[in-house]
Amino acid sequence: MSAFIAIGAVARILIGNLALESPAPVFGIFIKIGLTETLTFISGFVFGPGVGFLTGALIIVTSDLYMLPGPWTPFIAAIIGVFGIGAGIIRRYIDHPGPLTLGLCAALLTILSETLQNSWVALFYGVPIVATMITGLPSLVTALANNVILIGTAGPRVIRLVQGATDRSSSTR
Repeated sequence: MSAFIAIGAVARILIGNLALESPAPVFGIFIKIGLTETLTFISGFVFGPGVGFLTGALIIVTSDLYMLPGPWTPFIAAIIGVFGIGAGIIRRYIDHPGPLTLGLCAALLTILSETLQNSWVALFYGVPIVATMITGLPSLVTALANNVILIGTAGPRVIRLVQGATDRSSSTR
């Protein structure tokens, strides 16, 4: 879990700094590229919903401490944590999912996550939810592409790798 948090936070900081240097429309696209949801999903799938939630939340909190913390930090952390909870729940029903199943699960969790994030922005800033959903479309499309591709392709391999490592470590005790 700590390795996932460290890797996710560093990747988010690097990509976040690149996004902050970009013009406004490109910022919303760049900020959705990364490993945060992928590592959160894998952690939740392998170690369970609680660990998945903590992984996602701590990636956001840790990286925001080095970037731009604000009143959104705890809310976005909790929303990304939901990604890990979802993955842990999925594992209870599908033990060895293939790339297509993982991609579909990633798409559903991404839509949920983006909807929650846009709803929070609308409530916090007093903007109509429909407006945040419309202006958030490029961000949604980028997040969907990023998460479906990474979780659908790298997900099965990394899940097997981490499960194998945890199986080996528990058998040597």
